[in-house]
Amino acid sequence: MTKTYRINDIFYSLQGEGRQTGRAAVFVRFSGCNLSCPFCDTDFSGYREMTAEELLAAISDFPARYVVLTGGEPTLQVTETLIEQFHQAGYTVAMETNGTHPLPANLDWSTVSPKGEVTVRRCNELKVLFGAGGQLKPMTLPQTEADYYYLQPCDTGDDARNRLIMQACVEFIKANPQWRLSLQTHKLAGFK
Repeated sequence: MTKTYRINDIFYSLQGEGRQTGRAAVFVRFSGCNLSCPFCDTDFSGYREMTAEELLAAISDFPARYVVLTGGEPTLQVTETLIEQFHQAGYTVAMETNGTHPLPANLDWSTVSPKGEVTVRRCNELKVLFGAGGQLKPMTLPQTEADYYYLQPCDTGDDARNRLIMQACVEFIKANPQWRLSLQTHKLAGFK
């Protein structure tokens, strides 16, 4: 039986957050997650089952050779075999994860955005939400080693609250300069 993946969405855009901000990328959004975060921006009610071959065919028309595996939680489905198939087709493969499950070893780039009990101890970038849950501080800072450390102000949908969160985030970074500010530029610029 051929392995299939539950795919919520495939789209072409620019990376809107973190170190790769502004880079053209094909996003493959996997359906399903092991957590239920109140601020999650993904609707998982719909998905389609796709084989690796169907995935590769679906992204082949886009000019970028950079693919971002996101979700939901992609580590629940993605294997080293799937990543190798992307590599063989000429793609650089990045993954955005909540860090609760081990990462495939052959990823080219990993972004851990912790939301639960983090088990990943090493990644390329650690992106922590600031101001989630109504508190003017970062979510729990895991003991994860990273090349880059980012704080991302939580978008509450309330402009006044967002300004308070941004101000507190900036002050936290000034006092802890190993962290950098990551804004959701795709929301600010109005693209997906």
